[in-house]
Amino acid sequence: MEESELTQNETEELKASVSAVEFIHIAQRDLEQCLFADSLVTVSDSGRELGDFSVSVTKASYNEELCYLLHANSHGTIDDVPCGTSIVAYISRKLEILEENHHEYVKLEKKTVDRKIHIVRQDDQLVVDRVISEREGVKTQTLKFPLSSLDGFVSEASNFLLLRIMARQKIVPENMTFLSLDADSGLSKSVYKALGWQKQMVGEDLVDIFGIERTIYSANLSSATWHCFFMPDGHLASRVQLGSPAVMKLLHLPFLLDGVEKDKIPVMEKKPLIWEEDMELYSKFLDRKEELKADYSSYLRQHPELKALLADFLQFLLLRKPQDVFSFARDFFAPFASQSPPGKSQEF
Repeated sequence: MEESELTQNETEELKASVSAVEFIHIAQRDLEQCLFADSLVTVSDSGRELGDFSVSVTKASYNEELCYLLHANSHGTIDDVPCGTSIVAYISRKLEILEENHHEYVKLEKKTVDRKIHIVRQDDQLVVDRVISEREGVKTQTLKFPLSSLDGFVSEASNFLLLRIMARQKIVPENMTFLSLDADSGLSKSVYKALGWQKQMVGEDLVDIFGIERTIYSANLSSATWHCFFMPDGHLASRVQLGSPAVMKLLHLPFLLDGVEKDKIPVMEKKPLIWEEDMELYSKFLDRKEELKADYSSYLRQHPELKALLADFLQFLLLRKPQDVFSFARDFFAPFASQSPPGKSQEF
């Protein structure tokens, strides 16, 4: 495994602008209005559907700290190549990344490229683990960034929240230069700019949408730019990475958050639920699987005593080899019941 640690001197030249850092502090008060889900369809230039995109934000708890859970995923086939991205992240109420799992894959004809990135705060550092699986083998790398050099840092997950806040405020202040990670997980500058107002057809309605441009400037890679347009309430209306042959679009108006609702309920056609054969359902199954694995892995890391306890139980079980395993387990774990807080009922 390759491991590197960036010192304060190596990162001090990369700084977020003062206005960007101040905006993060001010934006925290608007986070409660950003807890909703977006669902878009990925289409080609000719309008052919290629896949789907969704992102949702809900309240959650991480290490007994109140926070937000973001889940974003995009799956489809572009130029006859299946590809997808999934992000599961815990974000603090200060817009700080507590833990984030980012998974990307591209299934080429002769090989599959799979990239997984895990980000977690550990003491005074932000630790980034990268695992890239290709036909040639698996490459792993660990990067460590001192938190003291990450004022104004915005990850891919917190970027979605930041965009929603700007969209609801309907303004992007001047000099919005944040810090982000580029495609190689190198620390880079991320700049946000307003694109102004446009009109877009959503279903049968012509709506006003507000645009925001985000560009990541990398020292080793070419810059990457996204254009995102939002409804006045913060719902995402369209999203595209410049240079990509596909664009993500909203097909139906959602129920708006600011007291304005559609005058009719959309009628959904019933379809047989053979989820193994349905690309959308199967994609959601894979996303949910990754989300649960990340959640379970996080819990096990936070409670190393669990592995020790189970190891002791299994060792004792194999030594005794009882006929009634259930009674043996009940007697083994009975002493732990007395360690519960007074007045707390036991649930089985």
